[in-house]
This record gives sequence, structure tokens and C-alpha cells, in this order.
Amino acid sequence: RSLGPTMRSSTPVLPLGVLTALLLSQVCSGIKWLSLSHAPASLHMNQTQHCKLLPGMVSSQAQLCRSNLELMQTIIQAAREVKKTCQKTFSDMRWNCSSIEIPADATKYRPDLERGTREAAFVYALSAATISHTIAQACTSGDLRQCSCGPIPAEIPEPGYRWGGCADNLHYGLLVGSKFSDAPMKMKRSGTHANKLMHLHNSEVGRHVLREALVRKCKCHGVSGSCSIRTCWMGLQDLREIAMDLKTKYLSATKVVHRLVGTRKLLVPKDIDIRPVRENELVYLQSSPDFCAKNEKQGSVGTQDRQCNKTSVGSDSCDLMCCGRGYNPYTEKLVERCHCKYHWCCYVTCKKCERIVERYVCK
Repeated sequence: RSLGPTMRSSTPVLPLGVLTALLLSQVCSGIKWLSLSHAPASLHMNQTQHCKLLPGMVSSQAQLCRSNLELMQTIIQAAREVKKTCQKTFSDMRWNCSSIEIPADATKYRPDLERGTREAAFVYALSAATISHTIAQACTSGDLRQCSCGPIPAEIPEPGYRWGGCADNLHYGLLVGSKFSDAPMKMKRSGTHANKLMHLHNSEVGRHVLREALVRKCKCHGVSGSCSIRTCWMGLQDLREIAMDLKTKYLSATKVVHRLVGTRKLLVPKDIDIRPVRENELVYLQSSPDFCAKNEKQGSVGTQDRQCNKTSVGSDSCDLMCCGRGYNPYTEKLVERCHCKYHWCCYVTCKKCERIVERYVCK
């Protein structure tokens, strides 16, 4: 497997924009590694000295970087996936994961990710799930030398099925992913004890959902598509499905308080503290703003100029998205392929058709 050309320069240099983004991430807690999403696609970590140029990492993360440079490319990919998946998952809600999109001159993430809100709960859970998901699949695709395919299940498949293919290596993904993403929360100087407990708990919820997302996938074999035998392996569901499961948990998240239980301070449900926090529920410490109006102190960017759905009755409806302020219509011209014809053999020709659609944005 080719690892690409070796850099021979004795003084490795990263682009200034990348260094700036990574330096700015130092004030963030366990999700500061998400700033790696700013790294350009052309960046290649192929010398241990490069790890010194990532000052946002804590010592144990830097050690992991030095011992496995290939892993850093996968972690950069994971950071990009978190950002893209989060924003897509919440595109129909007032909070649309804009908190991850920090400006180049910002010194920290917005307050909604610093204050222990349910939004922070979701981002930490998604981040933990994504880094392990990305590493597990990098093992399968051969992008990491230190791991390979996942193990073959011990159970005997039913008649007509057989184990084969290359399973996603979830065990390795969880092991290395948690070691990297949880490291900052285990440092003494990484925020309050309550926040650390919350973030560690929600990160584990993300990994719990990821474990549930390991499913059997099969490919058919047989004459003329008869599918007389199926070769199967254990593979992870798409990250978007995992994010939707976490979104459901976000909507039903439990508010907790930091309270003395016996000899230790633990997180317990605020209103129903007769039971412990469940291992599969997201928890948060601080209530969120309604995200209707712009408020820098609370981390809200508001919903002005956000697109809404006039006919919807859900969270993307103009009534809910615009918070009762009303909305403005505008028209947009779409150019689409139409009147497509198949020609033997073997190509398709299409015409271009234009249509006008009406859109709505919040006042």
C-alpha cells in the first residue's frame, strides 16, 4: 500500500490559515479537534515534527499523532464529516449547527457549545460517533496500516448465507477514537467537573448509538441474479442515519444537575433525581435560548433570512422558523434535465427545462 512521497524538508511548515485555526481551538474543550476541518485537502502529515505544529492538541493526543501519523489524516476527515453532517441534520431547525462554523478571527466556539446546552450534548455525541465511524471504515478501506478488516462473527449464518467480505473494524475505531476524542476532558485543566462529566457521558452515548449501527450487510451471488448464496459482513450504517438517531435523543435530552451522591458528585436528572442518568440518553446542564434572535452572549445567530417551508407544520415551517416575525417570498429559476431519452446502445440525451419556484425567507 503506497503511503505517498516522503517530505525531505527538515523544517515542516503548515499553511498559516491552518495554524491559525488550530491555535484558536486551544480554548475549546473536548471538541477542539473539530478545528482540523479547516485543514486543506492538500495537507499531508508525514513527519512526526508536524505534530508539534498542532498546538491545540493535549499531550496524549500529540503522542497518538507521533505514533501514528496516518491516523491524523483520518481524524481531519472525521472533523469535516462532523461539521457537514451536523449542519445537514439540523437544517430544518432554528439551531442549524452554525456553532461549528467559527469565523477565522474567532477565539472560541459560540457559547451554546461552551455552556453545557443540549446543542453541546449533540455535538459531543456526534463527534465521538463520527471519529470512531471514520476510523473503523478507514481500516476497511486500507487507509490505516495498523488495522484491517473487523472480525468474522462467531455465530453460524443460516443456510444460503456465508460470512465474507471485509467488515468495518468497529472495535479498533472505538478504541482509538475514544482515546483521541476523550483525552481533553480527562485533563485537570479542562473546565468544570460538571461539564467534563456531561461531555464524557454524551460522547459515550454517541459511541453507544454507533455500536447499535453495526448491521449485517450482504451481497448476492448466483446464476442470472438468482441470489442462491449471500456473502455477508458486519458494516456500519451511514453517518446520516446515526446522526438522526442522535437528533431524536437531542429532542428528548434530560436536564441534569451536579449533585453529591454518597461520597461523589454526579450528574442526576434535575426533575426526577430519584433515578440515575441512563447510559443511552443525552444530558445537558444549561437551558438553550430559543435561537430566534441574534444574541452573541448566548450563542444564537437568529433565524433572520433563513429559508422556511410555507406548507410545513414541522420545525421548518415559516411560523416556527421565523418565530412569528413573518416571512418574505421570492422566486427562483431552476434549470433541470427533462425529456430524457435512452438511445441504443448506450447513452441518454436530455433537454434542459426551466421552471420558477417560490421560496420564503424569515423577516
